[in-house]
Amino acid sequence: MPRVRFERVTKIYRRQSRQFFWRFLVETLGGRRSEPIYALREVSFEIGAGRALAIIGRNGAGKSTLLSLVAGLTAPDSGAIEVDGRVLALLELGSGFHPDLTGAENLRVNAALCGLTRRQLRQRFDEIVEFAELADFIDEPLRTYSQGMILRLAFSVAIHAGADILLLDEMIAVGDMDFQRKSFRRIRQMKQQGRILLCVSHVPEILKELCEEAIWLESGRIVQYGPAEEVIDAYAGGAPLYGGRP
Repeated sequence: MPRVRFERVTKIYRRQSRQFFWRFLVETLGGRRSEPIYALREVSFEIGAGRALAIIGRNGAGKSTLLSLVAGLTAPDSGAIEVDGRVLALLELGSGFHPDLTGAENLRVNAALCGLTRRQLRQRFDEIVEFAELADFIDEPLRTYSQGMILRLAFSVAIHAGADILLLDEMIAVGDMDFQRKSFRRIRQMKQQGRILLCVSHVPEILKELCEEAIWLESGRIVQYGPAEEVIDAYAGGAPLYGGRP
């Protein structure tokens, strides 16, 4: 069964300076190191199969760093991370698409990048195209697509890739209202099948609809962790409640 667990995870970055030579002298001769930036500090949580976790906070709070750690794009400086299951990050939909290739060709390339085998792609190709609502355009060059069509195609490939853990960073609301409703229905079905969702969005209504739990981050620390509606409402009210559920 898929699972994600963070135990006292800390991630540190160091401030980069263009005056590298002078910084080097200060750090070497003066014995001082550049000031660390704590992207995450002592973060602990656990989420199991069929659950969705909202991650909220202001820009720079540590949300994207948390997703990057789950995806394995970076490693923590301290603490333990356990990720059981195949992870797929929907961070920049369509970023690998080529405008001169057709929709079908881009679909095949993106499906391979998402981990689908050739056999799986043959089985799911028509379903992906149908879900994206692009049957009439799938053999046209991508440069003739609108941005909404590109996002629908990329989103459809991703949700048909069969990953156990989906990371959604501001990519939940794709397309028009009808397509969004269809997407939400599919996401709920994926949760019923035991998939895990970690969602970042600045739209509280979407997070309340999709997620059971939420983490509120501020300067890399957990301010509050608990039921999604409770945490999101507290964040909207601007009342920090340190010491949330560990």
